[in-house]
Amino acid sequence: MTDPSTSFIAEPATHPALLRTLTAAGLPATGRFLQTSGWVSRVWVGDEYVVRLNKDPRFSGAYRHEAAVVSLLIGSEVPHARHVAHGDGPDGPWYVSERLPGRSLSDAWPAADSSTRQAIIESLGAALRALHRVPVPTGLLPPWLADALDGAPWPAYHPPIVSAALQQAGAARLRPGHDPGLLAEAAEWIEERLSLFANDEHVLVHGDLHGSNVIVDQGHVTGLVDFAEAVAQPADVELDTILRWCARASEFPPRPDEKGLDETTLAEIPAWLRGAYPELFAREHLRERLNFYDMYGELALHAHHPQPEMREAARARIARLLSGYNHLDGLA
Repeated sequence: MTDPSTSFIAEPATHPALLRTLTAAGLPATGRFLQTSGWVSRVWVGDEYVVRLNKDPRFSGAYRHEAAVVSLLIGSEVPHARHVAHGDGPDGPWYVSERLPGRSLSDAWPAADSSTRQAIIESLGAALRALHRVPVPTGLLPPWLADALDGAPWPAYHPPIVSAALQQAGAARLRPGHDPGLLAEAAEWIEERLSLFANDEHVLVHGDLHGSNVIVDQGHVTGLVDFAEAVAQPADVELDTILRWCARASEFPPRPDEKGLDETTLAEIPAWLRGAYPELFAREHLRERLNFYDMYGELALHAHHPQPEMREAARARIARLLSGYNHLDGLA
């Protein structure tokens, strides 16, 4: 048996780590599973459950955070995968959830016709509106991101945190060979725009919403998944990742060693999403706000990425932002 969303063959549950995790979750070690791999997790997809093992120790507390966020969704209208169990074991942190019907948006998109694609995005708009109405604890942050803001290594550079933007400019100044003029200009640019966020309501934001983290079936969203980066931030923070994915989909391959979607096939997503969830696009000075979120991400990369070429690429994009240009220029 094969799953149309992958090239993997479903096999009986025999992998020792999978068997140990099913036992720890109180589930029978039976059934057939498709083994695949995400960017942070080893994944087994079964008929009823999805099992994930964290393979990156830098994401401390990610599954515990995800379980807490998913508990906030109980009783809401947000489509999501029910949490079954999570914990720590000899193979590392693990998380078990129910399997949702369908497959990821990234896997379903290429074969979908235009009307099905529009229906999916309209369903996504309804799911996001419901998500942003869920009561959220003040200051909600993933533990790994809180640690990074306190000086620990950075395993990821989004979602943007408005209050920490200036901190990223300061961190970049500690890098040998930095451009002091550029970073001083970036800090001044941030300070001039902080007032745009002064009266914001913070809502529950998924924080990493793109084609791999949306499950779809028969033209509608059956669930948002992977809440490990969920935060309490302004609702339009959600657009930062969505529009980045639309503009630079090649940077969002669904699995390691695969290609991202063709950006030209995503061109209508912003308009469809705006039609379904107009409030998300209704903020005054939306373009400047989106530029601010982008600046945060580029400064975080420039300050913290371990690879010099990635830091240099971020520096170039910071200069473009200061000149008024970024990845949003090609989007409708």
